[in-house]
Amino acid sequence: MKRVLLTFSLIAALLLRVGSAAGQENTPVLEKAVFAGGCFWCMQPPFDHAPGVVSTLVGFAGGREENPTYQQVSAGETTHREAIEVTFDPAKISYDKLLEIFWHNISPIQTDGQFHDFGDQYTTAIFYTTEEQKAAAERSKEQLAQSGKFKKPIATVILPAGKFWPAEEYHQKYYIKNPMAYGMYRFGSGRNGYLKATWGEAH
Repeated sequence: MKRVLLTFSLIAALLLRVGSAAGQENTPVLEKAVFAGGCFWCMQPPFDHAPGVVSTLVGFAGGREENPTYQQVSAGETTHREAIEVTFDPAKISYDKLLEIFWHNISPIQTDGQFHDFGDQYTTAIFYTTEEQKAAAERSKEQLAQSGKFKKPIATVILPAGKFWPAEEYHQKYYIKNPMAYGMYRFGSGRNGYLKATWGEAH
């Protein structure tokens, strides 16, 4: 009887291990990408709508100061840029595709900000989290520069990702929480008109 119980215990343990391994295989390995494209409100919708993107956070990147606030960053009192952190499943969407979404939602040649938002805090950047992301970003930037689409140099910089600081909760999904204010801002900033004229689309 003891031998039978021991056999059943071994079988149960084996099945549990197999099931656990299968569960781990089905768990996606997620990655993060960080982009600065001017007003972070405007950068969230295109990434949110991309299949394979798991979640997004708007916030601040590239600065030295701890715990920056929106008031500080927007006033240019820190060294941060407004940015978005994208968590994605690389099995469903490639980093190259995320780069394409990024380029198609900014003015890559503007050096003093983005559209009617001026200051270093609104300038564009790609913050890489791995060497593979760095290589892909550099390749993508070079391809854009060689495409002949722009007469001026590509101003977007490529930098190592440091600490990402999420913005206050009322900024998250602002386009959903305040659709009228968001739509008025986006239209008034000139972003929509530029994107449609440059890329034939306006997200």
